[in-house]
Amino acid sequence: MEQSVFEKYPGPEQMKQQAEKADRQVLKVNGHFHTPFSFSAFTEIGQVFEMARKEDVKVLGINDFYTTDGYAEFSMLAQQYGIFPLFNIEFMSLQKDLQAKGIRVNDPNNPGRTYFSGKGLKFPVSLGAAQAVQIAGIQEESNRQTAEMTEKLNAFLEELEMDFRLSFPEIKAKYAKNLVRERHLAKALRIAVQENYSSAAVQKETFEKLFSGKPVHSAMTDFAGLENEIRGNLLKSGGRAFVPEDDKAFLSLEQVIDLIIHAGGIPCYPVLLDNSKGEFTDYEGNYENLYRSLTNKKVWSLELIPGRNKPEILEGFVNFFNEKGFVITFGTEHNTPQLDPVTVLGGDGKEINSAMQKIGYEGACVIAAHQYLTAKGEEGYLDGDGRAKVSRREAFISLGNAVIKAFGS
Repeated sequence: MEQSVFEKYPGPEQMKQQAEKADRQVLKVNGHFHTPFSFSAFTEIGQVFEMARKEDVKVLGINDFYTTDGYAEFSMLAQQYGIFPLFNIEFMSLQKDLQAKGIRVNDPNNPGRTYFSGKGLKFPVSLGAAQAVQIAGIQEESNRQTAEMTEKLNAFLEELEMDFRLSFPEIKAKYAKNLVRERHLAKALRIAVQENYSSAAVQKETFEKLFSGKPVHSAMTDFAGLENEIRGNLLKSGGRAFVPEDDKAFLSLEQVIDLIIHAGGIPCYPVLLDNSKGEFTDYEGNYENLYRSLTNKKVWSLELIPGRNKPEILEGFVNFFNEKGFVITFGTEHNTPQLDPVTVLGGDGKEINSAMQKIGYEGACVIAAHQYLTAKGEEGYLDGDGRAKVSRREAFISLGNAVIKAFGS
């Protein structure tokens, strides 16, 4: 029987008294990373906790696509390591009105497509029947697309007269959990080539053949680079194994927000911000317009992956929205084969500065307080209409700080 991590916590009144006495030391947080339950650089969830312990990260936030299947193991390990858990989820939604206008949101290549997260869901998971059906439908459609890509890839391998094939059930069993992503397929193909051809020179020739003569830029020992090249050359638009996503693979943003609230979470917009050329998407380029758009949707929470942003741009953006009352968290994502540190780093490769760490910790505190209160049967950071209690943000930071400190003691 799954139990809440707050089972042994005192009631809200006593916890609020503890909040007045708790120290306000800022702890290191990673509020967004993926696990093998979607796709991850980590081979298992325990690896995240081992790295976090070595790097002195005290708060971790699981954030898998379309699934809460990793929550039970994540919760168990959090209690074992004394590292506070944030129970999050991520979706890809579609805003058809923005798609029709060609407006890019937080996917730089697909207008209207919108990544969106839920923060601080209830655990044990509490989904209504309608929400459970929605998530199952998304997972099924995602797997259908990847299975079709596997078939197209096998047809291409046969055309090239290569003496190996890929099996979707084997890929699912060996490299994934319930959800098979495009990245799992790239990993399976990379491994198949390297297992069937021992010579690095022959492996390179094979990849170039698969890439229709295009040169391979990654070394044969650069697994992450090779898998990214496989995706770019074979699995993306124009590639021989590309299968377009059906609209059935996406919920509307309104459906996603409703699902998150029903699951006990806080709706949260993941910010892309600047790319390597300093460019922004149409939706994010004007901070005032973004603020109005998000708050009109009752969204008062943001998350960023600082490793992909210039520090000065990140800080300007975060300060703007922090002053507006937003709950802000940071993470590393780890949604590629590249195994980077669990510590949140900026685009310059250095830890984000103390001011940013403080804002990120305070964001984690709000989520922690929300999780605690909803687990105790009380209203969390959202009111009955799904509106964030922005005016009470400081009280939630204080309570959440005590909740986190009590967990690790």
